[in-house]
Amino acid sequence: MSEAPPDKAARTYHLSTLCSPPSLTRDPYRLQASFKARSKCAPVSTSAGAGCLAHARAVALPAETDVLEPAKESTVEAQPVDGPQEYRLYKRRWIGLVALVLLNIVSGLLLVWFGPIANDVVDEFGFTLDEVNWLGNVINLIYLPCAFVLPYLYGRLGIRGTAYIGAVLFVLSAWVRYAGTAKSLSVRSSYALILIGQLIAGFTLPIFQIIVPSYSERWFDLKGRTTATMVMSLANPVGNALGQLIPPLVGSPRTGLLVMAIIFTVAAPIVFFVGERPPIPPTFAGSHTYAPTITDLGNAMLGKTPSDRHLYMTPRQRLDFGAIVILFGVLVGVVNAFGILTGQQLEPYGYSSDDAGIMGAVLLLAGLLGAAITSPLFDRVLTHHLALSAKVCLPIMAACWLSLIWEIKPNNTTSLYIILVILGATSLTLLPVVLELAVELTRNAEGSSAVLWFSANLCSLAFVLIEGALRAGTDASPPQNMHRAIVFQGAVVASALALVYLVEGKQTRRAADEQARDGAAAERVAVTVAVVDAGADVESGEVSPGTSDATDVKVKAQ
Repeated sequence: MSEAPPDKAARTYHLSTLCSPPSLTRDPYRLQASFKARSKCAPVSTSAGAGCLAHARAVALPAETDVLEPAKESTVEAQPVDGPQEYRLYKRRWIGLVALVLLNIVSGLLLVWFGPIANDVVDEFGFTLDEVNWLGNVINLIYLPCAFVLPYLYGRLGIRGTAYIGAVLFVLSAWVRYAGTAKSLSVRSSYALILIGQLIAGFTLPIFQIIVPSYSERWFDLKGRTTATMVMSLANPVGNALGQLIPPLVGSPRTGLLVMAIIFTVAAPIVFFVGERPPIPPTFAGSHTYAPTITDLGNAMLGKTPSDRHLYMTPRQRLDFGAIVILFGVLVGVVNAFGILTGQQLEPYGYSSDDAGIMGAVLLLAGLLGAAITSPLFDRVLTHHLALSAKVCLPIMAACWLSLIWEIKPNNTTSLYIILVILGATSLTLLPVVLELAVELTRNAEGSSAVLWFSANLCSLAFVLIEGALRAGTDASPPQNMHRAIVFQGAVVASALALVYLVEGKQTRRAADEQARDGAAAERVAVTVAVVDAGADVESGEVSPGTSDATDVKVKAQ
């Protein structure tokens, strides 16, 4: 068909038979669309053109929908698309976010539950302090192999299938643990059941924690992705805070384990609200249906990934990621060790188990408040400066850890609260920032998250064991104080601080998403301008059955 002249009487538009995002030229008088071999518009004359024109108007408007059909998974790596494509947000993403927040809160109770009541557990069950510490340490220990297995499990079963396993383990661990409180059991039998319950529950923590950056990438756009990661990542510290507050308040340790069993059982059905993947992705990064594995990340770090693959990492990115892994491990490990050992660090100086629990909770809750204030800034103001934010906050955090060497002493409650508030506001605010920065460097959400949390739990395990060994004897002043352990944790944080200044932190994933978003926006503008400029009714248009070529639709100006 010959091209009509660009006058006001008639203009010719090339609109496709397929109602999916086209790759359009920028000619105002000719919109040429190329599509793949499928068609959703019926091959009829006028109605076909009208349907495609309606699609052109629809593409021009961004949509937030709530389509309920499941997305189909791909078993091959998704390649970047040619030209712009359509992105959408779904309202039900918030349901999945809330579900993961609640599940992470519940799993966060595990690690520190016995920390503030360690001495009470010793008195009631007859365990030693080191045995009580291992009730938290076993969570860190089981996390280590799980961190490498879970990305494969996610790829095989998906987010929802893996979450169902976590729910079953929630219920099983809760009642095995509670069975260990029976007074008819010997000390060894009681400890064995409680330890096995903690071991089973330890599998659930990485299941719901590692998935956070991947869920944000799949369901949220550039304006909400960092905030979503922050909200879900900080749910686990909320659980840690509640784990510090609840045990001293509910009565005896036996009653506390019953309360925990009820909480875990009630929380298990929440997994049914976690969504797998939206039908249409929110960003270019979310359009990759192939789930990268730990092996992919290992190949990228070793330089074995071809440079034309989207998982390829430059030498600079590999250096940055290595530094981030060490930093994240040290900083999160110190916070976790402090949560487990809070009572043992504070009680020798005259603070009660209630004081220890409240102080541990203050650190975590201050971090939540800081995150609530800063999360909009990271998504809209500091969105391109994640690495710079870490470089500003880390020296403040290191100074706080060092100050505890001199400030943990009798009758110094006010100073301790101030230090813990600052410490929480800086450390927990950075936690999701570092998680997001790692994904920016690797383009591998599940793999990078698994490696970071592996490092954090390995450091937590090591720090608890080291600090336990540094506990003073009964003849010290005060007896069994942990002053040397406090010096150790401050020195470790200060030493790790230098690594942050080696990190360039170029956000390559965000750059690719913004490029794809801008291309899609330009496409919508072109379609909108053309349709509005024509002010048109469809005069005629035919589509040959089975064709994927562009169809000339003559539009007559009104």
